[in-house]
Amino acid sequence: KSKGFSLGMGQRLGIASALLGDPEILMFDEPVNGLDPEGIHWIRNLMKALAAEGRTIFVSSHLMSEMALTADHLIVIGQGKLLADTSMADFIHENSRSYARLRSPQQERLRDVLHQEGFTAVETAGGVLEIDGATTEELGELAARHQLVLHELSSQRASLEEAFMQMTAGSVEYHAHSERDPATEPPAVGAGWGENWNKPGSTDRTGTDGKGA
Repeated sequence: KSKGFSLGMGQRLGIASALLGDPEILMFDEPVNGLDPEGIHWIRNLMKALAAEGRTIFVSSHLMSEMALTADHLIVIGQGKLLADTSMADFIHENSRSYARLRSPQQERLRDVLHQEGFTAVETAGGVLEIDGATTEELGELAARHQLVLHELSSQRASLEEAFMQMTAGSVEYHAHSERDPATEPPAVGAGWGENWNKPGSTDRTGTDGKGA
């Protein structure tokens, strides 16, 4: 009986029921909540397979890491307003910092060469140089021309979660606080509270009701 199904089997049953009519458009609301890795992998591949058949698949979720692996296009809604309607790549590019990392045993000479070429390098922990507005290709060619040894040359881009937090910073209704005052906090609630914590309209940091589609 379906009443005794696990959460994963219940999810599968719900999806099977939705597919009975062979719909062109499917909507999944937090489809991987509470699932084990195998169940998450199965649902992700199923949604991609359905989209590959020409169907339109909408997925609402607060799990940014999962959306980064699944979605092609994003819609972000905050306090009832449309904040973004764009591709995954464009969303991350427009709402985060992209830069190149360089590390070399010839650090001082490398800094001089970068300065001569008009690049601004900021040194961070471990002697790593971070350069905005430059591609790894042009930096690699620059180092080769000056016979500089590189131990690291990589392109850095924020995760979807970081871009989402940056983009929705001004639209969050409820903010988390690092310091708590026990006198002003509500009494502790049982497991049911945890079930509602990530739902739209809850009072966690993602209270923007940000959705990935």
